Amino acid sequence: MTATETGPASPAEPLPVAIDPFGADIRAESARLRALGPLVPVELPGGIPAWAPTTYDVLRTLILDPRVSKDPRKHWSRFAEVPGNPSWAWILGWVGVINMLSTYGTDHTRLRKLVAPSFTARRTEAMRPRVEAVTEELLDALEEAANGGPVDLRGTYANPVPMRIICELFGVPDHLVPDVRRLVTAIIDTSDTSPEHAASVQRQIGTVLPALIAYKAEHPGDDMTTELIRVHDEDGDRLSDEELVYTLLLVIGAGFETTVNLIGNTVVGLLRHPEQLAAVRAGEIGWEAVVDEVLRVYPSIASLPLRFAVSDIDIAGVTVPAGDAILTTYAAASYDPGHYGDDAAEFDPGRGADDHLSFGIGVHRCIGAPLAKVEALTALPRLFERFPDMRLAVDPAELSQVPSFIAYGWQEIPVVLR
Repeated sequence: MTATETGPASPAEPLPVAIDPFGADIRAESARLRALGPLVPVELPGGIPAWAPTTYDVLRTLILDPRVSKDPRKHWSRFAEVPGNPSWAWILGWVGVINMLSTYGTDHTRLRKLVAPSFTARRTEAMRPRVEAVTEELLDALEEAANGGPVDLRGTYANPVPMRIICELFGVPDHLVPDVRRLVTAIIDTSDTSPEHAASVQRQIGTVLPALIAYKAEHPGDDMTTELIRVHDEDGDRLSDEELVYTLLLVIGAGFETTVNLIGNTVVGLLRHPEQLAAVRAGEIGWEAVVDEVLRVYPSIASLPLRFAVSDIDIAGVTVPAGDAILTTYAAASYDPGHYGDDAAEFDPGRGADDHLSFGIGVHRCIGAPLAKVEALTALPRLFERFPDMRLAVDPAELSQVPSFIAYGWQEIPVVLR
């Protein structure tokens, strides 16, 4: 696929671009890649080769193409190399699992059907009162801290809102919540691709989730973990031991980490653009439009590894050979001036761009998207109502991106509430 694999580069075969594992400037990196073409060779941390779409249309086309798979065991020609390459071990947390994120065809359909009942519109709407109650509890706690100087809004609000809701939905007991949070944080962190970090992630997967399963087997309840255990015990052909563990990893992890960033990114976006916040407060821009624009211009997941070409795919003047890996580049698509105009990288909730791909599209569209929106559309308006004078406690340039090319969010969001 790349010059490094086939010999000296020719003019028609560009060298792959190394993706920044820290995700320090995702917008600038997206622009640099786009300047090279609509579909370019890149290297993920550790030197993993992949293709990166840089335009909206190319990414959308590949996501919807049935010749693109998410199952590395069947369709990634380099998958067998991972166990023997310590620099690639980190990718196992993303593609070495067996759940909806890493399956294809009938396997994906089977696993998705097991989880889908917990995220129907009716079930999601039924959770609204609980989301409202959790929101008010956390706002009351913030009220007590409002006169004590700056607070970290990520740690005190953006994180606990979705964390508490997803843990209640899956029956995670209080004593396991910190372990679950640490596990998801470790997987998201792509700045450390050492074999030691990868081994630590695998150990956590192998202890935290089995501990949850064992607890819920002894203390069943009206929650999704209990239901998945029931399916596993009654019909192992529908859900294996491995699939049970990795399905919980996916749905619990994605169910809070992405919404943490959605809430946090919205707060930062509006506080950095007071004219936009004023328009929201005046009723000129609705909160739905704000959330959609945040998902577009600050996508909670900037890039998601990996998809794989089932057969040769000719697209955008490039042939992606069968077996090659493809990075799902939500951020790059969001900044595409060919789709969103010359100001594509600017935050403008008034543009009405609700066709973003940040929740995915097609059979792999995020199953928890409705719940994420309920949480954000509850937590955000109430936060700005309760603290109308809220402002950032640091210069926006001092905010630090989470150390990841996958996630898009801030490590801390220091604010002054009054």
